Amino acid sequence: MDLLVPILAAAVRSGTPILYATLGEIITEKSGVMNLGIEGVMLVGALTGFGVTYHSASPWLGLAVAFGVGAALCAIHAFLCVTLGVNQVVCGLALTMFGTGASSLVGRSLVGETIEGMRAFPLPGLSEIPLLGPVLFNQDAMVYLSFGLVFLLWFFLLHTRPGLKLRAVGESPIAAAAAGISVPTVRWMATLFGGGLAALGGAYLSVVNSHMWVEQMTSGRGWIAVALVIFGIWHPLRSALGAYLFGGVGALQLRVQAAGTSIPAPLLLMLPYVLTVVVLTGISIRKGKGILLGAPAALGLPFHREDRD
Repeated sequence: MDLLVPILAAAVRSGTPILYATLGEIITEKSGVMNLGIEGVMLVGALTGFGVTYHSASPWLGLAVAFGVGAALCAIHAFLCVTLGVNQVVCGLALTMFGTGASSLVGRSLVGETIEGMRAFPLPGLSEIPLLGPVLFNQDAMVYLSFGLVFLLWFFLLHTRPGLKLRAVGESPIAAAAAGISVPTVRWMATLFGGGLAALGGAYLSVVNSHMWVEQMTSGRGWIAVALVIFGIWHPLRSALGAYLFGGVGALQLRVQAAGTSIPAPLLLMLPYVLTVVVLTGISIRKGKGILLGAPAALGLPFHREDRD
């Protein structure tokens, strides 16, 4: 038990940046827009959050600005894909390449610098619950915020009228438009909000987790988030479990590596990505059997006003 609690707590922390990005991608894809630029957006969010915190000494300001910059970056994606009808896959890949290059170029002067960042604090009473207390309620504020966000988005998507409109746009934009819903507006808002959450995931890495900026510090977490959307069947609660599972694998390989095992370090570093490949293989098999449920029917398909006619 003494060994299990630190690993589970580390799994929650490691899974939190992936969770923010995954939740953002769920909202985006539920509107019918596919954003494969999450990796680039997370990197820009990590750099922005760290840079603003470094100069202002305010982690909350850094996180807030990172959210805004992530939304602004995804506004480019929304303009190209929603307004102009550009291929969403190509645009997303271009966004990733842009975010990767821009963050490395702009962030060179910040490499090696450190910040105070955000620290963990126990929640009175809840942190004393056996097992669950140290794992879930002895974390930082962004972890606590992510808990609430998961249930808030679940309730929004399944039990509110705006959530119903969002899902309607993703399932049948033509029918949604006929019902008086502005398809472009809904897709724009979903893309911007999803990009902001992805940037928060990146900012978590630099502001809360490591308290420093390192080039390409997301290490593929954006791609894992995209895979987790499918793994969780576009459902916030299932995707949260998937994020913590991947976080646990990452935390475990660090613990095993620190214990001085004879297993080569590169093999241990491969574990999260091997799990990603296994998950995607399982998803492909399920899709081949026709049992992949939850994907928006209009995902990746552009919508034009004349399509209503």
